[in-house]
Amino acid sequence: MGCECSKFASCCWTGQNGPVHEDHNPDDEEANEVSDLPTFREYTVEQLRVATSDFAVENIVSEHGEKAPNVVYKGKMENQRRVAVKRFNRSAWPDARQFLEEARTVGQLRNNRLANLLGCCCEGDERLLVAEFMPNETLAKHLFHWETQPMKWAMRLRVALYLAQALEYCTSKGRALYHDLNAYRIVFDDDGNPRLSCFGLMKNSRDGKSYSTNLAFTPPEYLRTGRITPESVMYSFGTLLLDLLSGKHIPPSHALDLIRDRNLQMLTDSCLEGQFSNDDGTELVRIASRCLQYEPRERPNPKSLVTALIPLQKETEVPSHVLMGIPVNGESMSLSPLGEACLRSDLTAIHEILEKLGYKDDEGAATELSFQMWTNQMQDTLNSKKKGDVAFRHKDFRAAIECYSQFIDVGTMVSPTVYARRCLSYLMSDMPQEALNDAVQAQVISPIWHIASYLQAVSLFALGRENEAQIALKEGAVLEEKKNATS
Repeated sequence: MGCECSKFASCCWTGQNGPVHEDHNPDDEEANEVSDLPTFREYTVEQLRVATSDFAVENIVSEHGEKAPNVVYKGKMENQRRVAVKRFNRSAWPDARQFLEEARTVGQLRNNRLANLLGCCCEGDERLLVAEFMPNETLAKHLFHWETQPMKWAMRLRVALYLAQALEYCTSKGRALYHDLNAYRIVFDDDGNPRLSCFGLMKNSRDGKSYSTNLAFTPPEYLRTGRITPESVMYSFGTLLLDLLSGKHIPPSHALDLIRDRNLQMLTDSCLEGQFSNDDGTELVRIASRCLQYEPRERPNPKSLVTALIPLQKETEVPSHVLMGIPVNGESMSLSPLGEACLRSDLTAIHEILEKLGYKDDEGAATELSFQMWTNQMQDTLNSKKKGDVAFRHKDFRAAIECYSQFIDVGTMVSPTVYARRCLSYLMSDMPQEALNDAVQAQVISPIWHIASYLQAVSLFALGRENEAQIALKEGAVLEEKKNATS
């Protein structure tokens, strides 16, 4: 840790109610506002079904999976924008008007410290929120369940600052309340920067609880009154500072006892040894202690937190993805022969790989047939597929498109491989938009099929949409790596 624990502890609890300096540049807040996001809109259930592959289990990204009352899915819209879709319990928001009002208000916020709300759906009993998708996991994952490297001290300080800036922005826009602020609410974007999930700016239900975690972590006034206040959010911020310092989810009462007893070794993550100074550790503990004051009025506000955290920042010139060890934009991305072929848009090589693969990846896809389907029409459908396969093998791509289209249009069987083959046939015929549609449809049928993502990348390259193509290529590589790891 690089400091003597007794010396560290001796000044942790002093001056806990002292003022935090208010030197703060209001221009910083404006610099974090974003303008390249679409305006808030309403989606149909069907659009979100397609985006999430019919709310496929494979696309669940929320912490409790299918068992959670409100489930979050990853998805991809028609324009290739990746989204997170929160699907509420059917009884959560019975009043559609109230839900829409809340969602529209949160949807007006636009800031690069937030995973911003892009839209919602309020159709029948369905209540869904659509937000920016953050691909690099949650703070809980990186702090409590890390696999390759523990989070560095400089990155932990950056998380604290960015979170404080997010809360300051929300407060300035009249949304000071945040429900159940915890390490699962902080997510990391493509560049490894931490963002606050917009989902916590709305309750899980109109009359639902604001805290779903263990009562040991809830603000004392919430236990008394059942109501959340802006000061309650500051208390939760204090618990997050303890998470960042300890690398564990320590109940605040226990942490405060350790601080009073000057037993900081029990509080500090052993992985941080040698990474921070006595003064920095002391100051972070002092800020956490102030946030955890029993009396709400004695806690700081978000603006003063930002002011206190800015001087503590380290390695500010180092990008977050470097501190986190996250590759970006293909950097250090290991590609298979198929991935390399897609990066080069080498259609001949892709054809050879798809031909060699055959229909092996269709196992487990939805290809159920009932006895009644075995009719002359069914036999004709299968013959169309066989003719398409022959044409595909002999590189007669126009004929392949025609035959595969006959098979698809009948609709009695679905095959991701057929869509993949017709996709490549479209690419060979200089029809990239049709190819992209088929690659997306293949992913709808088989959400974790890497070839669907790879073919989306090739189609997007052909359409001149370079950035989206790189994202799809990375998704394909990740899915392929996961498949190889489990096979």
